[in-house]
Amino acid sequence: MSKIIELNDISKHFFGVQALKNVDFSVNEGEIHCLVGENGAGKSTLVKIISGVYQKNEGEIFFKGDKVKINSPLHAQENGISVIYQEFNLINGLTVGENIFMGREILNGLGMIDWKKLNSKSQKILDRLGVNISPTDRVKNLSVAEQQFVEIAKALSYGSDLIIMDEPSATLTPEELDKLFLLISNLKDEGVSIVYISHKIEEVMEIGDRVTVLRDGEKIGTEKVENMDRDKIIEWMVGRPLEESFPERFKKNTDIVLKVNNLSRKDILHDINFSLHQEEILGIAGLVGAGRTELIRAIYGADTKDSGDIKVFGKKVAIYSPKDALAAGIGLLPEDRKRQGLILEQSIRKNITLPDIDKVSNKFFIDTDKENKEIEKHIKELNIKTSSKDAPIKSLSGGNQQKVVIAKLLYTDVDILLFDEPTRGVDVGAKREIYKLMQALTEEGKSIIMISSELPEVLGMSDRVLVMNEGHIADIYDGKGLNQEKVMKSATREVK
Repeated sequence: MSKIIELNDISKHFFGVQALKNVDFSVNEGEIHCLVGENGAGKSTLVKIISGVYQKNEGEIFFKGDKVKINSPLHAQENGISVIYQEFNLINGLTVGENIFMGREILNGLGMIDWKKLNSKSQKILDRLGVNISPTDRVKNLSVAEQQFVEIAKALSYGSDLIIMDEPSATLTPEELDKLFLLISNLKDEGVSIVYISHKIEEVMEIGDRVTVLRDGEKIGTEKVENMDRDKIIEWMVGRPLEESFPERFKKNTDIVLKVNNLSRKDILHDINFSLHQEEILGIAGLVGAGRTELIRAIYGADTKDSGDIKVFGKKVAIYSPKDALAAGIGLLPEDRKRQGLILEQSIRKNITLPDIDKVSNKFFIDTDKENKEIEKHIKELNIKTSSKDAPIKSLSGGNQQKVVIAKLLYTDVDILLFDEPTRGVDVGAKREIYKLMQALTEEGKSIIMISSELPEVLGMSDRVLVMNEGHIADIYDGKGLNQEKVMKSATREVK
């Protein structure tokens, strides 16, 4: 089988840090090649070298048999290589057709955009993908999955022979993921090669032909997926067999730390009542759109509520803003860490101390020594991998960015932690670290409400599970012995 791309002895370093070391990587024509590794393993660096964002320090690249130097992302696209990142490169206010041919608009003889031809060509690409999207639809009105299909259509409009998909399933429902897998299989049948990057080993086992594992900037191995299993892939990723995924829960305290009474928000939340106990992890399950995130945002004061009250340690508190929530001892790890939890251009130091700068300052100045002690403590406790506490957040891997958001919460010393998708977009090793941290926090007396779209995670980590359905609480279960079938029945039954 001929190779569409081959990388030999690729090395890359940044300011003395070795990001890649003598990595070999190849993709066959019409192959789905999965690329996996822990956060910081070098996956993103390798992809950025293939796509022309970074230039290699050593090594050779061959594309379609010819030795090449990929100078820029545009150069890569023009030669048939496209990357679809987690954060889509789409303009929401424009139509699907405008996004597909952005910067390459089809013009008529008068130098004006020929909308008929542009939309006709866009429709042919969308038909090839078998998706029910119109070229005249506004991107802002599409679902996340549909926006992803537009990105794929854009890649095909360049005539791409190699498409790299970076964590494409991160925000998809199971139904949307099935559609994506069908689409990827169809592209493979047409001879398009796919590099599929994912933290979810189950996806690799389902869709991949071969898998390559990176660890600490080095290639550990490449093998046919059919010759691998989940445990072997994880062992390659972390360098050792991974112990049982979820720590054993121990909760015994029955003291109520948070009580929510009759909380409602028009058309979104309906008469919500529940309690959270000290040292407890209360999991919230439900389908996309069930109101899970909306519930904890209302508790945190990020969204307004129409009625209801909240008690913390038995005392009624007025929460109209996140500032009020923090003052009441409630902190939030948001679903979208990059947009809602971090300032990407700022340093680790500034992100961690931002919620309460007074804690490390006197009347006029920041006490640098005091601030350094706080930052270093959290970097050590959370095992944040970074070259410096002054490194910009955007330079960190996804898992380490998530740890910085958690560090912000711990810095504020709140007692009640609201975790919205705490392990989304992080690798299996980082997941285990977050699970251990959650366990340790509850052992220290803190209490956690955790939302997760991964049912095994909800069942494995929760003392009790609250199931939401169309803005209502459908059921609250004891976590012991609870199974996925029971949760899904509650999450999908008709709500009166």
